[in-house]
Amino acid sequence: MNKKLLKLAQRRKHLIAESANQRIVLAQIADTMHKPLGVVDQGLGVLRYVQNHPIWLTGGSAALLAILRPRHIRKWLSRGWVTWRITHKLRRKFLA
Repeated sequence: MNKKLLKLAQRRKHLIAESANQRIVLAQIADTMHKPLGVVDQGLGVLRYVQNHPIWLTGGSAALLAILRPRHIRKWLSRGWVTWRITHKLRRKFLA
């Protein structure tokens, strides 16, 4: 019985040391990935904001069109309005 307990104690010691080494390696990997993942997180935050506030995107697009091509504003606004209505109805139908 003592041999079995000794063997289990050694295995436990080995597993504890191995897990400590794995934690160190994981911390090093996390440090190198911190900055790139932060940029990705910011990008996802912008996408979520635009998804939750589409009127800002529409308004910005309209303002840009007004600056670039004032003659075509009505056509593009009507297209944007139709697109917004379709996506709004689809979101309601499938995400509700």
